[in-house]
Amino acid sequence: MKEKFDIIESSCIPLPTENVDTDQIIPARFLKATSREGFGDNLFRDWRFTPDGSKIDSFPLNDPKYSGCVLVAGKNFGCGSSREHAAWAIHDYGFRVVISSFFADIHKQNELNCFVLPVTVSETFLQELFATVAGNPQAKVRIDLPNQTVTNLTSGRVEKFDINPYKKQCLLEGLDDVEYLLSKKSDIEKFEESRK
Repeated sequence: MKEKFDIIESSCIPLPTENVDTDQIIPARFLKATSREGFGDNLFRDWRFTPDGSKIDSFPLNDPKYSGCVLVAGKNFGCGSSREHAAWAIHDYGFRVVISSFFADIHKQNELNCFVLPVTVSETFLQELFATVAGNPQAKVRIDLPNQTVTNLTSGRVEKFDINPYKKQCLLEGLDDVEYLLSKKSDIEKFEESRK
């Protein structure tokens, strides 16, 4: 599940819908599993498939002209309940980055914990990116985590994005919270020794 981040260049899958909530990302009826694997099969289940299981061809994830590990989503992505399964489903499907102009706070944190990078951009950058992908489904973006920039490689437009410095370090080193603490074991032991 954990992959180190550095620089990612990829085409995008557009989802220009605002207020996508976690129940749309992964419907509640699929939350019975006890491990993180397999949730990607049901990502956006009610938008990707009819009740009889047939693919809805018009949905972007089913459209073969779109590909890549970057999801570009409308404003207020991940609102609703705090279920971490939504982030699990996004990661399990294969997305490494989600770009939006606004993320629900808890969902944003859940994505970071699942090694999915949420990139917050301005609304104008987002709309330009949607237009770029509509004009050329193979258009690419470049996400540079060390420099905290995202570039529309078609237009050349660049924006900076914010990320918690601790989470940035974890993503760059491929460490979850426990592994990060273990990497500091000698420092912790020295500190404890100094308190005796």
